[in-house]
Amino acid sequence: MRTKIIKTIEELRQKLSKVKGNVGFIPTMGYLHEGHLSLVKTAKKESDFVVVSIFVNPSQFSPSEDLEDYPRDLGRDLQLLSDLRVDLIFFPREKEMYPTGYKTWVTVDKITQVLCGKSRPNHFRGVTTIVTKLMNLIDPDKMFMGEKDFQQLVVLRQMAKDLNFKTKIIGCPIIRESDGLAMSSRNKYLSEDNRKNALALHKSLLMAKKLFNNNITSTSEIIAKMTELIEDLNGTIDYIEVVDSATLEHLDNLKKGCRILLAIYIGNTRLIDNMEI
Repeated sequence: MRTKIIKTIEELRQKLSKVKGNVGFIPTMGYLHEGHLSLVKTAKKESDFVVVSIFVNPSQFSPSEDLEDYPRDLGRDLQLLSDLRVDLIFFPREKEMYPTGYKTWVTVDKITQVLCGKSRPNHFRGVTTIVTKLMNLIDPDKMFMGEKDFQQLVVLRQMAKDLNFKTKIIGCPIIRESDGLAMSSRNKYLSEDNRKNALALHKSLLMAKKLFNNNITSTSEIIAKMTELIEDLNGTIDYIEVVDSATLEHLDNLKKGCRILLAIYIGNTRLIDNMEI
């Protein structure tokens, strides 16, 4: 098998010290789907050497969240990445990334305290810390991330800018199922009925875009109509927000280029989605 699987930081550094050319990097928590694989394919086109990490990062889960139940299938992940001829897979153990006595955290102010940050208060501290560590270890020229986690994308771009990383963070389009549901590892949790109701996310975003195209721009009016559609499909809303795409600041009125972001619960499963207007 051409793909190299590495589990330790020491071996990772030794391997990368011999690499020539541009390095592309995709951080993942595994249980890969076509969304992840689309990032790999893009990285292969734009990089000389591609690294994928697989690490279910405990520090971005709260005690009440699904860390222990988070879906995993390492054998399948490794085969998919090998089939795409990824150059290197970094699969560290938890103690490799967070050894005994670990005390250092990376935080980004303000933009981590809204949207998903409201209901998941320590989530982004965990994300920014682990990605900082991975970027420091791998030193990629480009890092490829999906736009489904749009707040995460904005937060990590801010972090990379503030900490003077050379890495350019590339946002890649959301990959959807044929019926519009955004691909997510957590879709596995959905029952057959909940899977149908989960279409509320994409349907409500499409409705908002249609309203905007019909010259309805009031954020409150559009959110009210999205709320009605979602609740009709038994969804429980965490948030629906209209924000500036660069700053995540709330907008009272939609404008071209803004983003609508939402998080809703379908049964016990929390799903997120977004769309650019």
